[in-house]
Amino acid sequence: MKRWILVAALLATGCKTAPSEDRCRQLLDHLVDLEFKKAGAAAVSDSMKAEIAKQKQAVSEAKASEFVEACTKKTAKARIECALAAVDLDAVAKCDEAK
Repeated sequence: MKRWILVAALLATGCKTAPSEDRCRQLLDHLVDLEFKKAGAAAVSDSMKAEIAKQKQAVSEAKASEFVEACTKKTAKARIECALAAVDLDAVAKCDEAK
């Protein structure tokens, strides 16, 4: 749930030059990866990796249309690029602090 609060905060600031739908989808996938990494998905056995991949896909698909719409309409390109470069969720949160 923290991830969606973080995403909402990231999307809350508007911009005049919206990012592309493709970049927003990349951001969603990146945020899902970071959340799963934080939850310990990186340390799973090889037999669990397929299941983790299915779960990531399910989360991305469930949020894709809502996320992409908000992202393309309300998020600055600079914030998208910052978040895509982030290596963890704390770094993503700092993207909102950058001006």
